[in-house]
Amino acid sequence: MRLLLIEDDAQSAAYVADGLGARGHEVEIEADGQRGLDRALVEPFDLLIVDRLLPSRDGLVIVSALRDAHVDVPVLMLTALGSVEDRVIGLEGGADDYLAKPFALSELIARVDALARRRDPAPPIRLQLADLTLDRLSREVHRGDVWIELQPREFQLLETLLLQAPNVVTRTMLLEQVWRFRFDPGTNLVESHMSRLRAKIDRGGDRPLLHTIRGEGYAAFSA
Repeated sequence: MRLLLIEDDAQSAAYVADGLGARGHEVEIEADGQRGLDRALVEPFDLLIVDRLLPSRDGLVIVSALRDAHVDVPVLMLTALGSVEDRVIGLEGGADDYLAKPFALSELIARVDALARRRDPAPPIRLQLADLTLDRLSREVHRGDVWIELQPREFQLLETLLLQAPNVVTRTMLLEQVWRFRFDPGTNLVESHMSRLRAKIDRGGDRPLLHTIRGEGYAAFSA
């Protein structure tokens, strides 16, 4: 994708651009809010990553101006203002997602990929990884010929991992996408559900498909 990163911190901008560039994206950087807005209004970008506090134009002003001009490009707001109230203001102001600094690059990449998929055709009804299949319509899961009974949260966890596969899905993303939490409850909620899910999915299989990526999150892939 062609992305515009509006970020006035040169070190942070280079870090993000290098990470996304390694994934095959074309990233252009603007350090000034007004220049970034001017470009976003006239150039065909697939996604914007916008800092909140910028010279000339605040990130919220940029997003509001784009929406007023009926520019519906996805916007990920990336900022040090990470309170719940700040997130609500950003999302209600027109941003599609909100990621607080400091952040893990893997989570940023996963969120960019998720926003890109929202603009793509709907994902397939049937998801498959090796001999594991998940039917999103019937909500049935099989490993080979064996039917696996999952609880609703377990099904949502597996669906999320397969939709992202083989990318890493962070704990924060799972809390938001599966439990709709905009905060970390400080419990082992994700870990306990993932442990039960892994026991059901990988038990008796030829090889494990659900993996813990230390310090980052979880991923589904065939080793």
